[in-house]
Amino acid sequence: MNQQLTYAPADDGLWEQYDQLATRAYGHPIGDITHLREHAHLQVAVRSGQVVAGGLGLLVDQFFGGTPVPSACLGDGCVAPEERGNHLATDMATERLRPLIERGAVISAIVTSSTGYARRLGWEAPTSVFAWAVATDDLKRSFTGEDFDVVHGLTDEAEALQRDLARQWNGPVLRPTWWTRWKQNKSNLTTYCFARPGHPTAGLLSLTTKRHDRHGMSLVVHDFWAASQPTAEAMLAFLGRHNTRARTITFRRGALPPYPTLLHGLRHHRTTAEAWHPWMLRILNLPEAIRLRGWPPDLTTAVPMEIENETGGWGRWMLQIKAGAAEIVPTHVEAQVIFTPRQLAVWYAGGYRSTTSARMAGVHAVSEKALATLVRSTAQFEPWLPDHF
Repeated sequence: MNQQLTYAPADDGLWEQYDQLATRAYGHPIGDITHLREHAHLQVAVRSGQVVAGGLGLLVDQFFGGTPVPSACLGDGCVAPEERGNHLATDMATERLRPLIERGAVISAIVTSSTGYARRLGWEAPTSVFAWAVATDDLKRSFTGEDFDVVHGLTDEAEALQRDLARQWNGPVLRPTWWTRWKQNKSNLTTYCFARPGHPTAGLLSLTTKRHDRHGMSLVVHDFWAASQPTAEAMLAFLGRHNTRARTITFRRGALPPYPTLLHGLRHHRTTAEAWHPWMLRILNLPEAIRLRGWPPDLTTAVPMEIENETGGWGRWMLQIKAGAAEIVPTHVEAQVIFTPRQLAVWYAGGYRSTTSARMAGVHAVSEKALATLVRSTAQFEPWLPDHF
């Protein structure tokens, strides 16, 4: 491989080349390379006029602490099989992030089965991700929702509800105006809205179906947004009414929110949980990521921290939180808590639910009180990323 390697944003010709490369590398066509062409940035590596690596990047906001933070969401990356083993994926990640950082991204999210590679580059998984399957008959026997009306189709009110509910978690995308159309076209989604008579929309459910060869269909839930427990139960009851056609209801990976309505409501615990490769987070610009995030309005604190930098050195920082805002500045004060970049990303996403989970992840703290304060500062909302890219 003596020919010089160059990196570039893709023009029409390079975009078509990358589409062909991705099909060869993945073993099947990647629809998003077509579907996201108007909205994504494609950065490629070229050798001798041929695209040999690349990947899509979306500059969107993700909610953390109830506030949108500009994020570089990377997806559909690949390296040509004949180029693998030369650490090209590492260099490609840097090149893919560069234009998104220039446009304002201060954090980055990635979903990959190559979690070891992502960890070496500074990404870490804040939480486990599961797909769930439950017998439709079990839903029908366990949940009721007669006092809710169900309306077919997506409304502006339902989209506003989804945005409001997304703020209550760490990770969901603040969906751009084109996001819903992309999801619906990509997966052929059917959407339903739920509300009590005379009341605002309280639930949003999107699903896709596929006909079985002999009888019935498979049903997969993509969106499950409920404003209350009774709404969630009504949505599960509605899914249960598909029992004459669908034997099993599957919630695709990450689609079911991490609250206990399903498991606590079932008469018989006969669900199946399948672990998937997780979403992973990386902090790109620490001061800005701290400044832009939301923080608990009732917390006032200053915690000295030591954080490993990209070159392997360590820097001392003072995190100051007051009245729902925060900043982090260099300091000479001795640290009370020490984070690696990956631990920092988990903490930022609220992935440490206790000082015990933080210590068992390798977080070193001189002061248990300081560690408890840091955990509390980001654990107001749980990490959950139901959006796929």
